[in-house]
This record gives sequence, structure tokens and C-alpha cells, in this order.
Amino acid sequence: MSAAEEKLAELGLRLPEVVPPLAAYQPAVQSGVYVYTAGQLPMVDGKLPVTGKVGAEVTAEEAKDLARICALNALAAVKSVAGDLDRIARVVKVVGFVASASDFTGQPGVINGASELLAEVLGDKGVHARSAVGVAVLPLDAPVEVEVQVELTGA
Repeated sequence: MSAAEEKLAELGLRLPEVVPPLAAYQPAVQSGVYVYTAGQLPMVDGKLPVTGKVGAEVTAEEAKDLARICALNALAAVKSVAGDLDRIARVVKVVGFVASASDFTGQPGVINGASELLAEVLGDKGVHARSAVGVAVLPLDAPVEVEVQVELTGA
């Protein structure tokens, strides 16, 4: 078990199976020393635990928890390409999308769920640049979607 997976276990989490693509794309692709994930929805056991807009049907705190699930799914996608999470030299960039009610402006706080998980699991290697964007709707009416770019060692 990698050090990152041991840290996940300490947090009471496990790396899930890679979420199968919903359309014509790969969950993650390696190019040189970088791995780019597709947008990861907060799927748990093949389904979304919550749907709807943040600030309407979904609270900001619920959405923050969903963003953590997205980050966990992104780590699974990275591992599927890299073979081992300990090959992550650093998380370079995170982009988070929040399906937002028209008056919701707390997108950064929601995407903190993903950012905080990556830092908890990977330490300084998990600290990254980031964008948090409000959108009208996401696939399957998901409240949150997160994509991650990481740099690998030993590539």
C-alpha cells in the first residue's frame, strides 16, 4: 500500500474503483510527466448520492463533502494511469465546477473540499493552483465536478 493510501486509511477513506466514463473519453491520460484527469463527479458505488443546484437543493456544506468525493475519484483515476499514488510529485492544478443557484457565490468554499482532501492525503505535494467556477448545470445533475492535473516523479 502506498503512503498516500495509508494516509487515506488513517482518514477512514479508501481509494474507490475508477468511475467509468459517461461518454467518449478516458478517466485519466498521461502526457510526459503529467496526468490529467477528466472531470470527476462525486459518484459513490456507481451513483450520485445527491443531485441539484448548490444554494437551492444542495447546501454548501453538502457540496463541499461531494467535492471531497470528487477528489478521491480523481486520485483513483490518477492511480489507474500512474500505477502508484506515491509517484505524485505534486498536484499542479485543480479545476472545480459547481452547479449553482443563480444567487450562490460560495464556489471557492465548496471546492475547498477537494483541495483540503488533496493536502490531507499528499501533504505539501497536494497544495496546488485552482479555479472554482459556477455553472448552470453539470452531467447527471451533479452538484460538483472536479478535474486534477498532477506531475509525476520517475516518468
